[in-house]
Amino acid sequence: MLRTKNFITDNFILQSSIAESLYHEYARDLPIIDYHNHLSAKQIADNKPIANITKAWLSEDHYKWRAMRANGVDEAYITGTNKTDKEKFDKWAETVPYTLRNPLFHWTHLELKRYFDIDELLQPKTATSIFEKVNSVLKQKTPAQLLQDLKVEVVCTTDDPADDLEEHKKIKELGIYTKVFPTFRPDNLLFIEKESFTNYISKLGQRVGFEIHSLNDLIKAIESRINYFHEQGCRLSDYGMEEIYAYEYTEKEANKIFSKKLKGQKIAEAEIKIYASFLLHTLCKLYHKKGWTQQFHLGALRNNNSRLLEQVGLDAGVDSIGDFTVAKAMSRLFNALDNTNQLAKTITYNLNPSQNEVFATMMGNYSESGIPGKMQWGSGWWFLDQKDGMEKQLNCLSNMGLLSNFVGMLTDSRSFLSFPRHEYFRRILCNLIAEDVQNGLVPNDIDFLGKMVQNICYFNAKKYFDFNMK
Repeated sequence: MLRTKNFITDNFILQSSIAESLYHEYARDLPIIDYHNHLSAKQIADNKPIANITKAWLSEDHYKWRAMRANGVDEAYITGTNKTDKEKFDKWAETVPYTLRNPLFHWTHLELKRYFDIDELLQPKTATSIFEKVNSVLKQKTPAQLLQDLKVEVVCTTDDPADDLEEHKKIKELGIYTKVFPTFRPDNLLFIEKESFTNYISKLGQRVGFEIHSLNDLIKAIESRINYFHEQGCRLSDYGMEEIYAYEYTEKEANKIFSKKLKGQKIAEAEIKIYASFLLHTLCKLYHKKGWTQQFHLGALRNNNSRLLEQVGLDAGVDSIGDFTVAKAMSRLFNALDNTNQLAKTITYNLNPSQNEVFATMMGNYSESGIPGKMQWGSGWWFLDQKDGMEKQLNCLSNMGLLSNFVGMLTDSRSFLSFPRHEYFRRILCNLIAEDVQNGLVPNDIDFLGKMVQNICYFNAKKYFDFNMK
């Protein structure tokens, strides 16, 4: 069994005195701007403590679900409803020792240390004591307090255009430390091939107060929702797509396809792409008009296990890296928008590491005077937000672009206990730069390098997104 205590030391990951100086003197105490995650605004607005560590850690964390399945844990202890929270936690405790060299091992113990001051390694023999100690702390902490504990200054949730955002209004009234802003994610508008599409359009019509019968009606409804989101502090959009849609289209064709779908007629594959290409281009222009940043999460091959999809539902933890072609589509879309001066600030994220250089170089093709780093290649995402993935992303970005202008890390998480991932990133960044100093590749000017680290960890994002912090 694992016996080592104090695994998460002050100099965890930091392998030199230079790395220690960069982290402790410049990065450690900075606030956090988490500009993309899937936290529940309702949980924050309700202002109630999370019931226990199982609810906080395991209820929606498909990273942990995958690890437990890989360790042979029965699904009843993962997503089932007939096992107690303690029984589920015990199965996670059994799994943790087997996650050695997986980022979950680091994240688990960083979170235990930062939120609960626990140095013990989680394993079967420590499961009960840790479960009880953590729960005693959680009973005294609301989600807002957990965010404040780690100096999370900004959180951007992920929200559907038809959402009423009432929880975000309630959060403002609470006057908490963390500013919580919505993010506009219109995936349901793009996926016209889904059976649920027509019902969704009806729901959107109810939200805006008029029926949607044509493409013009749809665009009018979208503009109304974008304006509403903007009023609630939204400054970002997001997409979760396999690929960017940038096929040739005419508005007339797109309108015909949209009308066919509303009438219940079958839509061909080519028509799906034409409609999505029109709508995506239109959305991008609307974001530019509002001064928003648009994000593209590309390359996930989702729902590979139909049995678990049927049993658990979406986000069951059965997604993987895809091998979709992306370069030409990104070029067509971004170039078309740039040609009409309607290309918004943009962040792209790839899930396939073989495409690192593709994404890094694509984002260097477009720029705008007065906006350093307008086009961003985002931090390691999903399967790549681990030490090796982050280092490769940072090195590739350094080689192909300007690391100094990078807007840094995000959690992309559903858990209120995930924010030590920012610390993880900051330690990795400081250690990587320190290695360059030791190898004589960059000057040994700690103040100069420290300011660069601070910009990447906080100040670049603060300036880039320009949130209304009042």
